[in-house]
Amino acid sequence: KSILETMINFVVVLVLCLELANSFAPHSFIVRKPVYQLYATTLSSTQAEFSLKGYLSRLTPLIEDRLKECLSHQDTPETTKITEAMYYSLLAGGKRVRPVAACLAYDYIKGSPPVDASVEQLKEHYRDVLSLGVSIEMIHTMSLIHDDLPAMDDDDYRRGRLTCHKVYGEDVAILAGDSLLSSSFEYLVREGKGTVEPLRLLEVLERLSASVGNLGLAGGQVMDLECEGKPSKEVTLDDLRWIHKHKTGALLNIAVAGGAILGGADSSTVADLEVYADKIGLAFQVADDILDCTATSEELGKTAGKDEAVDKATYVRLMGLDGARDEARRLRDEAIETLGEGGEGLSALADFIVSRGN
Repeated sequence: KSILETMINFVVVLVLCLELANSFAPHSFIVRKPVYQLYATTLSSTQAEFSLKGYLSRLTPLIEDRLKECLSHQDTPETTKITEAMYYSLLAGGKRVRPVAACLAYDYIKGSPPVDASVEQLKEHYRDVLSLGVSIEMIHTMSLIHDDLPAMDDDDYRRGRLTCHKVYGEDVAILAGDSLLSSSFEYLVREGKGTVEPLRLLEVLERLSASVGNLGLAGGQVMDLECEGKPSKEVTLDDLRWIHKHKTGALLNIAVAGGAILGGADSSTVADLEVYADKIGLAFQVADDILDCTATSEELGKTAGKDEAVDKATYVRLMGLDGARDEARRLRDEAIETLGEGGEGLSALADFIVSRGN
């Protein structure tokens, strides 16, 4: 009996030790199932009533507040002009699709906060993923500032007002974009230290860095410029898809994948969500090409018809307007098909991307 009792006690202590060790183990060694797999029934009944409009009404003020304060530590008497130029473009409005996508992916894994959650509870729930969302929005804003320069798309208006270089000059606009890019990495690390597991923070930082380079938006932009003015027969759909998977889709990919990683997703789930992100990234660009042909400058907040004027390679040019609309719907449907239980929020985002008016 004494031997049996000893063995039982040994097993109990061993189990407790294993549980304790598991709680401190690096998460790269822990396989976490997404919440939608663990609590499918609960989330299904909650998410069935998902309203993107309601979600945005709660989330957008949090995003805007974080954007307003993200550069405050850099605002000194000596840096007033460049900081003002950075904020001028960063706070010019916009859909904030990328921060929203990051938060939806985070909720897909971690679970959404209660509908009646207080502002403070929402701030705590989204603290780490909003750091990523703000960082991505800084990079996105940098790309818009540089896109609008005379050497690139040469646009005078963005989001309904004069572009950065029209207000501050080309020299300051270039430097403001450069500073937003470097600030994005600084912000993500500064805000994530002490709250995000180091290995997960490093993975997100690596992915964020890659999204900007030659296999990200910079490489996509260069190929886009190279295709400008070429006859339609010299630009294939595969060329166009490569351009926009990188120029447009890269930041949506890091938003969705990064949000999932911060939520605790395993590598398999992240890979599935990357397929979703690539689909909505392409759908976003197809919708943009359609809007450039069908919406007014007032509706778009920028010059309409610009693609055709500079003979840009677009989905409408290669597929026709009806073909481009079919392509957008196909990409949306394929994106939604990749999602499991609890994916209503991400599904609603895919719908919004295709049906938006600007």
